[in-house]
Amino acid sequence: MEKANYLSRVIFETIVLFLTWILLTESLATSELVFGLLIAVIISLGTANLFTEHGLAHLHPKRLFYLIIYIPYYIYQVIKANVQVVIIVLSPSLPIKPGIVKVKTNLKTDVGKLALANSITLTPGTITMEIEGEDVYVHWIKVDDESVEGATQSIVSPFEKFLKEIFQ
Repeated sequence: MEKANYLSRVIFETIVLFLTWILLTESLATSELVFGLLIAVIISLGTANLFTEHGLAHLHPKRLFYLIIYIPYYIYQVIKANVQVVIIVLSPSLPIKPGIVKVKTNLKTDVGKLALANSITLTPGTITMEIEGEDVYVHWIKVDDESVEGATQSIVSPFEKFLKEIFQ
């Protein structure tokens, strides 16, 4: 993806900030919408070069489609992981095998790796500890497979197939 020009960056950042404003204020009153839009434009004019490199290219329909699919899929993964952790905690034998595993990611962008790291960390039972290039170190509450390939398949693959389409 090519770097966007300044105007594309400002417009994209304004859209993101304005939607965030609407979500946080929970109001569609005209005065609040105008004030929120004004604040979003002012902030975007000053920080557009810091916020994004690709501007409106983030709003490509294919990326939005995968993002919309990813959200319920991610919620499903979190619920599934919560159930697994509850089963582990309530089991009298407490069948845990904690450890740190190295996994690989095929994501190339920093934003994609950040989204992957946050997805892993916000899923109960795993915490992303460090990212070095394509290597991701993850603390896992129940290490089922210590091999890089096995751990990557269990931890990274469920998220990466969507994140690759959204952030690459």
